[in-house]
Amino acid sequence: MATNKIYIKNMVCDRCKRVVAEELQKLGYTVLQVGLGEAELATDDPEVNMEQLREVLESNGFELLDDRRTQLIEKVKLAIIELVHQTGEQELHINTSDYIADKLGLEYNYISSLFSSFEGITIEKYLILQRIERVKELLVYDELSLKEIAYKLGYSSVAHLSNQFKKVTGLTPSHFKQVKSEKRKTLDKVQD
Repeated sequence: MATNKIYIKNMVCDRCKRVVAEELQKLGYTVLQVGLGEAELATDDPEVNMEQLREVLESNGFELLDDRRTQLIEKVKLAIIELVHQTGEQELHINTSDYIADKLGLEYNYISSLFSSFEGITIEKYLILQRIERVKELLVYDELSLKEIAYKLGYSSVAHLSNQFKKVTGLTPSHFKQVKSEKRKTLDKVQD
């Protein structure tokens, strides 16, 4: 069966997938699958009205992606978010460049160059920012020790995590935990 695939920016959670699926169904499309950053529609549906779709998605805080390079950048971001938030698996003790290249089926150097030129930061910096947001989240939950958080997120030591955290936020993890004044960001706004 042939399908129409659409790519959507700012889909970073299961609730996002549910909202997109519901909105597409309201528009009369048969939704075959919704994943992070994309939705698959049945081709026997009427022609996809891109302007109508764009309007509905934007009213819900999403953005329809038309350009292939923009779609690739979004896939990189989603792969990193998925990597940082996976639990119970290999944690972050894998080679990030290999993970991204395998996930996208492209050479990492090409992906990295494209990402940097579009986003103005490197993939590595984006990964660090995502990891720090995850550290903030885990600190607020207060279920894991700093040592457990460091291991879970692939840091070589608590000192490494603490130094990186302070460099990004200006606070030590323990100070952040005490004051919680540094508000967490939504995952799609991490680099802003």
